[in-house]
Amino acid sequence: MTEFNYIVTDNDKELSVKELLRRNFHFSSRLMTKLKHQDLVTLNGQPVRGWMTPLPGDKLTVKLPEETCDFPPEDIPISVVFEDKDLLVINKQPGYVVHPTKGKPNHTIANGVMKKMIDDGESYKIRFANRLDMNTSGLLLIAKNSFTQDRLIRQMKADIIEKRYLAVVDGIIGEDSGTVNAPIGRPDHDEVERWILPVSEGGYDSVTHYRVLERFGSGYTLVELRLETGRTHQIRVHMASIGHPVTGDHLYNNGDPFLYRKLHGDFRRIEGAEEKSTSEYIDRQALHAYRLSFIHPVTNEKTELEAPLPDDIKSLIEKVRGL
Repeated sequence: MTEFNYIVTDNDKELSVKELLRRNFHFSSRLMTKLKHQDLVTLNGQPVRGWMTPLPGDKLTVKLPEETCDFPPEDIPISVVFEDKDLLVINKQPGYVVHPTKGKPNHTIANGVMKKMIDDGESYKIRFANRLDMNTSGLLLIAKNSFTQDRLIRQMKADIIEKRYLAVVDGIIGEDSGTVNAPIGRPDHDEVERWILPVSEGGYDSVTHYRVLERFGSGYTLVELRLETGRTHQIRVHMASIGHPVTGDHLYNNGDPFLYRKLHGDFRRIEGAEEKSTSEYIDRQALHAYRLSFIHPVTNEKTELEAPLPDDIKSLIEKVRGL
């Protein structure tokens, strides 16, 4: 159980316990309510109420609530990159949805993390701080308590968390670097696809920076991408919108999926089309979340993590390099 301690100083005179908690720990209102109802705040080891006023030298202790999950555990491999009592970062393999949905209630990363938790003798609520598409691999942040999740979300909103991806895209990108600044929305709320959509029509501001790492004469480019925003399918939509879709991307390989359907029919009605890669060299979109940089929510230490390119993208690069 995560525990926070604070020694009251002379500068804290006349401040109540509640005021001290808000000033020094920035707990959310929801968490403050849980701490109160579960008596998880003590002063010098004794129960305390929020209205009480401590004295200089007093020790204020806060224990975060114990929580658990009820996802059915499944034997799904979980590759740990970083873990402590507050945070778990894994290198997600492609082929798995992160969180159960109506269409995919089981066989998700959440089910695999649940088994890991049980095997490790731990108990926490699984809170995903970022999401990756089913066939995107790479670093996935999982908060083990609400405080950690809240701090990570605040960092994302403040653009403190830096997310970088590696991708192989179709075509040769001429410029060495560039930025795609175009709002992304969901033109049809009954469909999963996104596309460039004006803010006035429901789109959300979206910014992707890209940098060319290698060009392949066979008609492909290896790029590093950095996100300022984290919209669903952002990289896939933005790169397709400039004529360089992520290699193998079944949704956006032909550009605007809605226009493509209008001109050529609904490719999704072809059996297996939703899951089938459009590339002969890789079985999924060649997109990997390889680097994360953030401030650890509890220790306040700068944390930088990397996940190496998976074998299928390495193999793709070798194949297109040799063509």
